[in-house]
Amino acid sequence: MKWEVAVPEPDGTGESPFWHPREQQLYWVDIPGRRVRRWDPSSGREEAWSLPQEPGCIAPAANGGLVLALRDGVYRARAWGATLEPIVRFQHGATTRFNDGKADPVGRFWAGTYYEPKDARKADLYCVDCRPDNGEHGKPIVQLKAHNATSANGLAWSPDQHTLYWSDTAAHAIHAWDWDAGANVMRRHRVFRQFAQKPAGWQPGQAGYEGRPDGAAVDAEGCYWVAMFEGGRVLRLSPGGEVLAVHEVPLRCPTMPCFGGPDGRTLYLTSARQGRPADELAAFPHSGCVLATQVDVPGLPTNSFID
Repeated sequence: MKWEVAVPEPDGTGESPFWHPREQQLYWVDIPGRRVRRWDPSSGREEAWSLPQEPGCIAPAANGGLVLALRDGVYRARAWGATLEPIVRFQHGATTRFNDGKADPVGRFWAGTYYEPKDARKADLYCVDCRPDNGEHGKPIVQLKAHNATSANGLAWSPDQHTLYWSDTAAHAIHAWDWDAGANVMRRHRVFRQFAQKPAGWQPGQAGYEGRPDGAAVDAEGCYWVAMFEGGRVLRLSPGGEVLAVHEVPLRCPTMPCFGGPDGRTLYLTSARQGRPADELAAFPHSGCVLATQVDVPGLPTNSFID
């Protein structure tokens, strides 16, 4: 697999990429840079939108604009750069912020939290339903859907909408549930894939560690593509959790893949450079950039938030 640098200006920590289905542009966030970015591959035009807080994740809205999970809550922007309208704010404390998330196949917005001290399992997964027919006459329905994690990541759904995936990066574990999309009920929790912990004393660049699961995406065959942070690779896992392919990447810390392009066969990959050792950045100068490669199996279409 040949990777190319799609967007050369690096992020501190790039995350939450998605391919906009109408605009045919790539969107993503730079968490420590407090900005949303977008790039038009047909023209090469790049834009950045500064935010007042760290963005954890974003999704396109069916009626235009974006839904965004910032540090303290979920917000709506009716257009690029527009006023941020609060949907719901969370009192989860100064040491917790929103992280990975996206819209589900029926239009709800999901976002998980990240407990920054990383010394306790205090991260949660929330679902925000703003659909006009949600039974609350347009009032957001907010539900806690999972918890007992440290750093929420890897949210995705299977093509048949019967399985929900969510990972706890710090625990090196990807979880799965049976999911009823209509009732929004999760059942039969299990560990989808458990990875080995970081060896004691391990330092970046040393052998013996394959990384931990970060962001993810699912392809049309139901396979789960996951970025392995500090592992320098992206894995393609079968619907049963077996490793089908290991794709090395030219940087140490990939963060999240997404499928895009007109045919859904371009795999984009965000990455991180903030806090990485100087020798690592010298060895991998594209750390923090958005990479791209071509794949044989297309990804699932991007889900949109409905309000």
